[in-house]
Amino acid sequence: MEHRNTTVAALLALSLISGGCGSDDDATPAAAPVITLSERTLSIPAEGGTATIDVETTWAEWTAYTGSGSFVSVSAKGTTSAQGTIDISVAPNPTTEERTDSVCIASGSARTAVWVSQAAAEKASYYAPEGYRLVWHDEFDSGTELNPADWTHEVQGSGWVNNELQNYVDHLSPAGRRVTELRNGRLRINCFEEDGKVYSGRVYAHVKTGWTYGYIEASIKLPSGRGTWPAFWMMPVNFTRWPDDGEIDIMEEVGVNPNYVSSSLHATGHVHTNNTQVTHEMLCPGAEGEFHTYAIEWTATNITTYVDGQVQLSYDNRGLGRTDWPYDDPFYVILNLAWGGSWGGMKGVDPTALPVTMEVDYVRVFQK
Repeated sequence: MEHRNTTVAALLALSLISGGCGSDDDATPAAAPVITLSERTLSIPAEGGTATIDVETTWAEWTAYTGSGSFVSVSAKGTTSAQGTIDISVAPNPTTEERTDSVCIASGSARTAVWVSQAAAEKASYYAPEGYRLVWHDEFDSGTELNPADWTHEVQGSGWVNNELQNYVDHLSPAGRRVTELRNGRLRINCFEEDGKVYSGRVYAHVKTGWTYGYIEASIKLPSGRGTWPAFWMMPVNFTRWPDDGEIDIMEEVGVNPNYVSSSLHATGHVHTNNTQVTHEMLCPGAEGEFHTYAIEWTATNITTYVDGQVQLSYDNRGLGRTDWPYDDPFYVILNLAWGGSWGGMKGVDPTALPVTMEVDYVRVFQK
């Protein structure tokens, strides 16, 4: 790890107050403890790393904590003695912008800090069209369950919509089997039969706020089997009536027509109930059983969906009003795996296909 002091002036210009930590220049009582650090600034490469810093204080106890950034973590040792160490770990920078943070060391009334700057990545780890920045993502690499601050499970019985056969439950079936789980850095949505009923998962990302416009992308492996109906789509936060408020289907596929994925837009002026929906279907070889990238670029003037970077559907705002373009409001992301129904079960279902699983490697939301 390279430690340089070239960014000290810029770092000292930042406010450390955000982390609740003042600098050594702050006025403290004459009897305040003195904190000595082996290093005051760290310059971390884009790929991240860990540095160990020695801490010495004239007080018998001290503590360390991070500032406002989420990419820095700290582990302190020897905090109940006058000498100890802190290990500062910095996650890889996925962006093409330099970023900064701080680690505060407190002992009695004294405060000081280690300033951390991290270089920009030469090329962003998260790909998006020019001019977009990552505003939210879930890589599904922490814990075993979805974060309830980000995701909401739908709970509905069979027949709730589209004549679908599955029962959507919150996390667990009556017998305790998981309809959603995190495993090996992926979200697994499981659909299975239990005591004569089929259970599955349908989850919403930031259902109360959603996003208005942006580039939204997910990497998904689809299940196989006649009756499966996996989808990656969006609905309006302030929903009152369908299809007046719109629906955006980024990716859908039915096992009865394997590896053909489609995108659709629904509104009062174009809806599948009278065969006027805006839709397009394309063959995606290996969609069942392999990960592929499905995405949407959504602006005030156009919606374009993609499969592995190839345009699937493109639709312009024609200035005809809300009946044709109800897509200027916040929409939230939906991931679900349905069983049967008006489309997924159009040629019946194959019960021997169960259980099946839809896997999601990540979901990322970018905005300008």
